[in-house]
Amino acid sequence: MHTEQLFQPFEITIKKSNECPVEQHRHTFFELIYIMQGKGSHKISGNKFDYSAEHLFLIMPEVPHHFEVNETTTFLLIRFNNIFLKAQRAKEVHSDLGDWIQKLEYIFQNNHSPIGCVIRNKSDKPLVRTLAESIIHEYVNQSHWHKELVQQLVNTVITIVARNISMYLPELKKVQDKLSQQMIFYIHQHIYHPDHLKAETIASHFNVSPNYVSEYFKKHTGESLQQYIINYKLKLAQIRLQYSDMRINEIAFELGFTDESHLTKMFRKYHGQTPTVFRKAKTLAPV
Repeated sequence: MHTEQLFQPFEITIKKSNECPVEQHRHTFFELIYIMQGKGSHKISGNKFDYSAEHLFLIMPEVPHHFEVNETTTFLLIRFNNIFLKAQRAKEVHSDLGDWIQKLEYIFQNNHSPIGCVIRNKSDKPLVRTLAESIIHEYVNQSHWHKELVQQLVNTVITIVARNISMYLPELKKVQDKLSQQMIFYIHQHIYHPDHLKAETIASHFNVSPNYVSEYFKKHTGESLQQYIINYKLKLAQIRLQYSDMRINEIAFELGFTDESHLTKMFRKYHGQTPTVFRKAKTLAPV
């Protein structure tokens, strides 16, 4: 199977085709595929999804996929790699741009199985359409600062994608209790701020007794509050080990572990291997 490479951090491509534009392939980068017009089907890892105008797909690295075009289709392809993601990380503490990797975490967590079109909130579709048209306009006209503007537009698209996927997290479907769902969202939102994750702080935020908050969380999720926080941090560590070039001590610091040794100890306890071994295995996985 052919594997495509991306030799620059970021790339915009517009394709129009009345037949399958590319045979089944995979690539080493991330790809957002927006359908401007047309109909057909998109096969991702053996799963078939019908597509039409305003459908948006996210393809993760190393995931095989191809299109079967039934009606002439215009594709907007937005391709980016880890170098581009790293460059978008907010440099200022109070920056409103946030961190691209953090925005993508909901997406990364759910890359185990394809989900078809990632825009499920109907009210977001007109917004994404406008963003896609704006990206194409800037790409075609090449006006002053068009690259910077396109990056901001794509950043907004990715944020909308993250929001849509977060609404359909498998773990939230399993949790019927609304308050517990809200607590899970709260943990995801504040995972980089240890002070916000203390049981007393969470209890105060949701107006629940500090002595009862962990018991309540476990009753409705099957997992204690602290256990859930640790497991979630380790999932994020896996994401960084697999999709970034961050050093293990940098990952430990970002996720609030005492040091690299602490992260390694917890990672080995819950995953049966060290972060180094995990990263090596993912790097050497067959393509």
